[in-house]
Amino acid sequence: MDQKIVISIILGVLVIISAVQAFQLYTIQDKVSTSGLKAVGSPSPVAAGGAASGGAGVPSAAGGLPQMVGGC
Repeated sequence: MDQKIVISIILGVLVIISAVQAFQLYTIQDKVSTSGLKAVGSPSPVAAGGAASGGAGVPSAAGGLPQMVGGC
């Protein structure tokens, strides 16, 4: 088979899949809007390490470590 035909078939399949997913997303959005469901955020911020939720807290040996290691 010619390479252009194979690429065209793959592109056509991807377009069909994206159209089906767009339809599914529209259907889900319509169901959510008609049922009156609303997104609810977290009631309160959660502290790192679980200290606010009654966790053990940070050991004394970890007190001098940086808050973030690498990345952003």
